[in-house]
Amino acid sequence: MGIAEVIPGVSGGTIAFITGIYEKLINTIKSFGPGLVGEFRKGGLVALWQSINGTWLVNLLLGMAFGIVVGVFGISHLLENYPVLLWAFFFGLIIASAIYIGKQVGRWGGGEIAALVIGTAIAYGITIISPASGNEALWFVFISGAIAISALILPGISGSFILLLMGMYGYIIPTVKDALKTFAMDKLLVLVVFGLGCLTGLMTFSRVLSWTFKYYRSVTLALLTGFMLGSLNKIWPWRNPVDWLRDQSGQIIMADDGVTPKKILMEENVLPSGYEGEPYVLGVIILTIIGFAAVFVIERLGKEKTA
Repeated sequence: MGIAEVIPGVSGGTIAFITGIYEKLINTIKSFGPGLVGEFRKGGLVALWQSINGTWLVNLLLGMAFGIVVGVFGISHLLENYPVLLWAFFFGLIIASAIYIGKQVGRWGGGEIAALVIGTAIAYGITIISPASGNEALWFVFISGAIAISALILPGISGSFILLLMGMYGYIIPTVKDALKTFAMDKLLVLVVFGLGCLTGLMTFSRVLSWTFKYYRSVTLALLTGFMLGSLNKIWPWRNPVDWLRDQSGQIIMADDGVTPKKILMEENVLPSGYEGEPYVLGVIILTIIGFAAVFVIERLGKEKTA
C-alpha cells in the first residue's frame, strides 16, 4: 500500500483489497471514535489496544512506511525512466483486481449491474475531467482533505489525483513542505486544517463503507469493481502529456532543473505508434501478464496463510 501511494493514479485501497485486508482496514479505521473512551474506562489500555486492532495496525503502518521509502527511491526512478513498463505492470494488476473483486459479488442482479456501470462511469469521468482552478480559503482546504483521504481508501481512485482535479495539489503539497521546513504559522494553519479535513473524511467515510458492506455487500463490491474498471483509463501504458501544472498567471511550473515541467496534469491515451518515446511493446505485454498473474498469486498465498 505504501508503494501504491507513491504512484499517482494507483490507490492503496486497490492493494488492500487484493491482499484481503480491505474490510478489516475499514473496520479498524471505523473503531477510532468517542467509543474508545468507554473501552478505556472498562478495560484500560489492553481493551483500548484490542479495540483498534493495535498490533495489526502498527504492522500495517510500518509496512506502509517501508513501502513509501522503497517507492520514493525505487518506484520513482522507474516512473521517471521507464514509465511505460511500470504502467503496464499496474494495468495488468488492476484488470486482475477487478476480476478478483467481481468474483466475490456472488449474484449479479439488476442492482449489482447498475452499481458496476455507475462505478465505472464515475471513475472514468474522474480521469478525463479538467482540473479546477482551486481555492486557498481554509474551508476549501478542509473539504479538499476530506475528499482526498476518502478517495485514498477507495480502490481505483487516487487521493493525489483528486487533489489535482480540485486544483489543490499545487497549493497543498508546497504548503505542507514549507510548514515542515519553516514552521511558519500561516503554513502550519493550512497543514492543521487540511489534516482535520483528512481525519474527518477518514472517520466519516470508513463508517459509510462499513455500513454498506454490512447491508449491501454485493452492490458495494460491484461498485468497487466499477471503480477499478473505470480507473484503467488513467493507467493506460502509452500516454502523451497535453497539460502541466501551472501557477496563477497560467505559466507552466518547472522542475528544479528549469527545463522540464514539474507536474503533468492531463494526458492523452495513444497507441504504441503514436507514443512520444520508446513504446517497449514486448516489455509492456510481458509486464501486463506479470501484473495480472501477481494478483492471483497473492490471492493463493493469502488462502494458504489462512488455512
